[in-house]
Amino acid sequence: MQLKRIVLISTVHKEIGKCNSKELYKIVKSINPDVIFLEAFEENYSKYDQMIFSKFGVYKERLELKTIQAYSQDHTFDYVPVLDIGLSDEFETKIKIVSENKDYRRLIDNYTILESEGGFEFLNSKKSVVLQEEMRKLENRMIDNEIFHQKVNASIDTYENSMLRNIYSFCKEKSFATAIFMCGVAHRKSIIEKIKNSEIKLNWTLYNDTY
Repeated sequence: MQLKRIVLISTVHKEIGKCNSKELYKIVKSINPDVIFLEAFEENYSKYDQMIFSKFGVYKERLELKTIQAYSQDHTFDYVPVLDIGLSDEFETKIKIVSENKDYRRLIDNYTILESEGGFEFLNSKKSVVLQEEMRKLENRMIDNEIFHQKVNASIDTYENSMLRNIYSFCKEKSFATAIFMCGVAHRKSIIEKIKNSEIKLNWTLYNDTY
């Protein structure tokens, strides 16, 4: 029996340069998925929001949702938001602390230029993963508190596992040929490692597979 195919596409949540809804729409259309899994809560694009869009064409601001809305105009598919838990207070505290550091801001600014110029090909590349890892290492050096890091990492791990668990649950219950999973680029490396090591076998592929 042929395994269900899921294409992982790393994204950002706000449009910037070549990382925009038109470019993402081209990618989604080229794959022509029957199912779109998204790192989002159900309330981020509710049934009411979907009704408002179908009647009045009101687009969401978030990049991935705007793309999904455009794709829905001439394609039929299942939209599946896969978040049911958020990240911890410790995670939010860490982001606030590191964002005030000049060296960290320099890394972020450089990364932002690359994503603006390189678009989704950059986001879904080995270079992107390497730069994300540099950010993580700097974050760890800036906050000298092992227990704090353990709590943050546990929160991220639970967050990602929950998304994958919801994807696997849908795959067990529903029949489809091709799906995509759009998830923030910061999760790219760990999501790839998790799906490679999972006992649940699906035909995962990576968009712009240069990992």
